[in-house]
Amino acid sequence: MSADIWNPWHGCRKYSEGCDHCYLYYLDRAHGKDGGEIYKVKTNFNLPLKKDRQGNFKVPSGASLRVCMTSDFFLEEADAWRDEAWNMMRLRPDVHFWLLTKRAHRIRACLPWDWLNGWDNVSLNVPAENQARADERLPVLLEIPAKHKGVMVAPFLGAVDLTRYLASGQLETVFADGENYDGKRPLHYEWVKHLYDQCVQFGVPFSFFGTGNVFVKDGRAYSICKAYQHVQALRSGLQYPAVKKDVPIQKRCAACRRRNACNGCRWCGKCGAFYFY
Repeated sequence: MSADIWNPWHGCRKYSEGCDHCYLYYLDRAHGKDGGEIYKVKTNFNLPLKKDRQGNFKVPSGASLRVCMTSDFFLEEADAWRDEAWNMMRLRPDVHFWLLTKRAHRIRACLPWDWLNGWDNVSLNVPAENQARADERLPVLLEIPAKHKGVMVAPFLGAVDLTRYLASGQLETVFADGENYDGKRPLHYEWVKHLYDQCVQFGVPFSFFGTGNVFVKDGRAYSICKAYQHVQALRSGLQYPAVKKDVPIQKRCAACRRRNACNGCRWCGKCGAFYFY
């Protein structure tokens, strides 16, 4: 299943310590913009419903869309636009929509009228950058009816014990990633290994997505550029189920030959050059 991004609105307000070095603010600042300016996008607001000249949906059936990666789907400023976004998800039951929010306390009040026990094509996810945020958001998420739930430990700022939440049987996926862009708070190997062991214990898929800019292992701190962070995470062997570890590091995509952007090659799989988990 291919994965892409749908940003119906742009801009956000920093909410917790995980936002201190937000990539949105970093990238907007690099383009002379203010990441705190929140607005409804014009070109791709209706991306799920867009069609090509042949009348086919541009987002194909079976695709997965990560929603609001430059904002927060449950942001207060987006209240006036959210119903329209829900309706587009309602009209595309063949596409999976992956929602991530730090504002777990707002989810229930912002669900659509026909949500009931959840939609098959929508996954609700919360970040848990440290134990305090895990204990704040996950109990709220677990109380909300939904067909799919997950947690993203990113930026990974401290050891996290998710045992009691994984034991609920409600969490389908756990993602972990270090801090990147202009953030340099270190990620420790032991934290990742501990979380990996928890997921293995409860049979919950675990994806260690990236090391972050600073990765500490065996007492030594390594500075890792963004383009190599995903590869190094794959090589760690901390993926459950296990994935291919022998992933080459290369500066250019072998198929499309595009130079690595500021966030490195995303190994999105579209060019077929990489195995991407």
